[in-house]
Amino acid sequence: MADCIFCEIVNKRMKSDIVHEDDELVAFNDINPQAPVHVLIVPRKHIDSVQDMKQDDTELMSKMVLIAQKIAKKNKIDEDGYRLVVNYGVNGGQTVPHLHLHIMGGRRMTWPPG
Repeated sequence: MADCIFCEIVNKRMKSDIVHEDDELVAFNDINPQAPVHVLIVPRKHIDSVQDMKQDDTELMSKMVLIAQKIAKKNKIDEDGYRLVVNYGVNGGQTVPHLHLHIMGGRRMTWPPG
């Protein structure tokens, strides 16, 4: 999609601190981290949001969670815990219209989140 910052990162037209990539997903450190570990996991395929996922995309979300597990282990936040977040829409806090999963950890998370 034109003008999508995450598509630019996925296609290596924009520099990012990539921590994982495979045929379907790319994960990179958030440029405005909200925790000591804050990584975004995005599909290479452009999907605007969780609301725009189709039946064919269901396996993709499972893979995103499995990659989050690996990232948590690599960053040593798998034992004390971490938070996974998918935002949708203005009220949900989605700022980039490209499906993405946040993994945040390395500090105690509060509830409600805000």
